[in-house]
Amino acid sequence: MQSLLLPVGFALASALSNATATVLQRQEALKVPSSSGLRPGLMLDLLRRPLWLAGIAAVLVAGVCQALALNTGPLAIVQPLFVLELPLALIIASMVMHRRLPRAGWGAVGLVVVGLGIALAALSPTGNRTQVPLDRWVPALAFCGGAVVALSAVALRRPVGRTRAALLGAATAISYALTAALMKSATHILEDEGAAAFFTSWEVYAFAVTGGTALFLLENALQAGPLVASQPALTLGDATLSLLLGVTLYEEHVRTGWWLLPELLGLALITVGVFALARIPLAESLVAAEKTSGATPPQAGQPLP
Repeated sequence: MQSLLLPVGFALASALSNATATVLQRQEALKVPSSSGLRPGLMLDLLRRPLWLAGIAAVLVAGVCQALALNTGPLAIVQPLFVLELPLALIIASMVMHRRLPRAGWGAVGLVVVGLGIALAALSPTGNRTQVPLDRWVPALAFCGGAVVALSAVALRRPVGRTRAALLGAATAISYALTAALMKSATHILEDEGAAAFFTSWEVYAFAVTGGTALFLLENALQAGPLVASQPALTLGDATLSLLLGVTLYEEHVRTGWWLLPELLGLALITVGVFALARIPLAESLVAAEKTSGATPPQAGQPLP
């Protein structure tokens, strides 16, 4: 149990930093022009906004904490803890925007926390392999890369709305899960073989590419539709795929058999809680329609197009 305190602590610190970044970045992303495609100029527009850059700084802090968590604990423990980002983001947003989180919101936060606790206690992931042979990476990279390309291609054929946001959210989730798996390998290379091996390992540059891809897809997912469409796909997809990558790549073990019952119960509570949180007016206000052609964003509680 004590061996898990360090990775859990670092993972929670990373989730808190990411939640802070979410509040800053989501509001800034809505103040720049959008388009029907994946617009490269979006990133250039955002780089001119100080609060978005502050969000990037929070992302960097989160990245360091995540790397430390992955270096000291199983992928199947660390990544599922990031489902707490949405509850934390809404709590932070309520303070920053001087708005109350309603009782239903606090109830949904409770569902996510309790569900996560039940699921992780039932799964009880063990094992912490430090390196993965290339023959295991190849199918994982091919599957994840192909899925991201396919989801993004289908999303681009859909109009702005829930379906497009959900597809881009799922593509973002896959990118984040793969980034975490690659980061875990890279941190162990740095620890075991030193800086020279770290900067010459393919995993380092691979996780930089997948991480950048995830950030780009996330910003476009936020503009594609309401949070209730993109966030569940992102939150649940990242946790689920990370669990699978931990088992298949790093030979981490989880309990099965009758333990599947509490695991499914925990997943159900998390799912209900995430959907409920994504529907509250405070969450909608973080992804309201951006100002274009003189249009004004909807007020809190007003349904999105």
